[in-house]
Amino acid sequence: MSKKFGQNFLISHPVRERIVDLLEVQAGQQVWEIGPGIGSITSLLLEKRAHVTAFEIDHGFCRILSEQAFGDDPLFRLVEGDALKTLPTLLQREGEPSRICGNLPYNVGSVILAKLLESSFRPPRMVFTLQKEVVDRICAQPGSKDWSSFSLLAQADYEVSLATTINSGAFYPPPKVTSSVILFTLRGESKVAPSLRTYFFTLVRDLFAQRRKTVKNNLLGGKVGAMVGRDGVQWVLDDAHVDSSLRAEALDWEQFLALSASLSSYRARCTDDTAQTK
Repeated sequence: MSKKFGQNFLISHPVRERIVDLLEVQAGQQVWEIGPGIGSITSLLLEKRAHVTAFEIDHGFCRILSEQAFGDDPLFRLVEGDALKTLPTLLQREGEPSRICGNLPYNVGSVILAKLLESSFRPPRMVFTLQKEVVDRICAQPGSKDWSSFSLLAQADYEVSLATTINSGAFYPPPKVTSSVILFTLRGESKVAPSLRTYFFTLVRDLFAQRRKTVKNNLLGGKVGAMVGRDGVQWVLDDAHVDSSLRAEALDWEQFLALSASLSSYRARCTDDTAQTK
């Protein structure tokens, strides 16, 4: 085991079974597992006759997985290396699988998930084990202290729900934090229209860049300000009927979407004005 990889292995069989049940795996489905360790959940997925692709960074565990555990199973494939690099590469080459799961390491789990959510790929169902504080942020509702850019990023395309909380005794070695299992179920229709996605995510990143600042000051200091200038920021806020003195955590979904639509309109107006000038 290596401390640098933040490894805490889920040794509770009932919890592992619960995770696989949440995935609702059918025989023949493509399932990608991030951080399989020595394959305790992998084995349950293979019992379901799923085609399992495992992403593992630890060379020692890779040897166990490929040489001892599942090397002769035609339904198993190992992708060795950092999932932050290998996962996007495989998504680009093969498209999204039916399911993704993983007991994500605490030190990079939120980064892996954010990159997956920011991509254009949408697996229908995902189940992850993460630090409880991260899951609280993902599932947070407008107005709560945990409402954040992560909440908006996750909820734009998925219904998210806390499936279960796991105490430290279910892991080896026991972590110093509480963990939670979160279920992602793809929405029938995204909350964010395709034409607004770029503007929406730019706004979200800007607005939560510094939580103590007002929405206006965060926009002025971010990419939106660089894009449209001071007058443009004020126009967007006025057009969306958003109080410029509020902070991002006070805004709800409707206000974020209104800001995105207003930013899109302003950019379109600027493009039209430029074309007419020429």
